[in-house]
Amino acid sequence: MKKIINNDILMHYFIKHDIEKILDKDIINYSKLHFYKKNEFILEAESELEYYFLLVDGKIKISYLFENGKSMLLKFYSDFISIGDLELLRNKPIQCNVEAIEDSYLIAIPSEILRKKYIDNVDFLHYLVNSLSEKLEATINNSSYNYVYPLINRLASYLVEHITDKKHIMIDSSFKEIAQFLGTTYRHLGRTIKELELQDIIKCDNKIIYILDEDKLRELSKNMYIKVL
Repeated sequence: MKKIINNDILMHYFIKHDIEKILDKDIINYSKLHFYKKNEFILEAESELEYYFLLVDGKIKISYLFENGKSMLLKFYSDFISIGDLELLRNKPIQCNVEAIEDSYLIAIPSEILRKKYIDNVDFLHYLVNSLSEKLEATINNSSYNYVYPLINRLASYLVEHITDKKHIMIDSSFKEIAQFLGTTYRHLGRTIKELELQDIIKCDNKIIYILDEDKLRELSKNMYIKVL
């Protein structure tokens, strides 16, 4: 991790993400900009929440760590999002590992400052409620979908969520990470991609997936889209 000592860059992100609507303008006096390289841990499970983070640029993944040492990938985040909502409110150790999967910038705010000065701030509390609600909804949606539907439907849903106007998808995560996210193995994912290719629904060319038949893909997705957030 590297601390970026540049108030102009910090202010740029404050303005870009309208952070003053969540916390008043004085919070910038307590905030620092942290830079994390790809594959670097931002938070580790069971440690104390020293900083409350706001992802302002980059991409991260959240994984839940089990007692047997295994982990389950929960989500990817690539847009503005807060990290540490639950731990901040309950003042308990961090529950998940948070890792940068590409170079990422996060605004770090000391958790004790937030607990002492902002825990009764109506705008901040409103943001926390909305943030937790959205994360809970996405988790329930994804977990239920992974449990009920076969992989071909889950993969179709994942692809539909990423379709662009140009009818192709640039895969910016590894296929191993996508397999974890969809609750399957790398090999099973590969077989399912081949199955969709044989049906002329998609064509996979390295890290680009071309959508050949969007109607069939949407039909397979069951209109239940895997939320990456």
